[in-house]
Amino acid sequence: MYSIKYTVALWGWSPFYNRFATFLLVYTLLINRYTCLYMNQQYPSTLLEKAVGEFSKLPGIGRKTAMRLVLHLLRQDTSVVEAFGSSIITLKHEVKYCKVCHNISDTETCQICANPQRDASMVCVVENIRDVMAVEATQQYRGLYHVLGGVISPMDGVGPGDLQIESLVRRVAEGGINEVILALSTTMEGDTTNFYIYRKLEKMGVKLSVLARGVSIGDELEYTDEITLGRSIVNRTTFTGTV
Repeated sequence: MYSIKYTVALWGWSPFYNRFATFLLVYTLLINRYTCLYMNQQYPSTLLEKAVGEFSKLPGIGRKTAMRLVLHLLRQDTSVVEAFGSSIITLKHEVKYCKVCHNISDTETCQICANPQRDASMVCVVENIRDVMAVEATQQYRGLYHVLGGVISPMDGVGPGDLQIESLVRRVAEGGINEVILALSTTMEGDTTNFYIYRKLEKMGVKLSVLARGVSIGDELEYTDEITLGRSIVNRTTFTGTV
């Protein structure tokens, strides 16, 4: 491998050497050097190293961000750090899942399922708790939910038995539900899960629907993918003068 000094020399005198390629080579060598230094970084405390390692296990958190978070906590009062740790431990030990829809709750039945003003004849099937919060934020839906806990993904080792699909089938079989809205992600895994649920419920006399798919508000057609644009054309609606 070229050394940085030799590469810089090539930049100056070689008439046949592509200067842009040389720049990329120098950049790569510098990145590799600093990466090695960072990976071999020595921590002044094993406690600090352990804390950084635990924080870096969180999704989207690298070791540099983990270090910044740990150092921030070290600068806080002991009571603040203890409250932070206690809240996470309490959450893990005391949180409950609704026995009806499997949403996170403080009681056996969540506030949505226990609310008599909600439309119990309509169930919206979502992937996780974040999706419940997203739909609730629209303030356009007044039915109940059913949280699957994921989607069917053979590549990740997630099958139908790992999800709350059978409990959904039991809810529908008990009666009282007229419509099931499949509000899963528009991905291959989401569509696979939709089809599996459809095959499970198609003979139970319940209406099955999916979220409308089409061009988003504010999008330009030239940047819209063919599948989305095609669905928008096929499922076009009558224009009434209002958006």
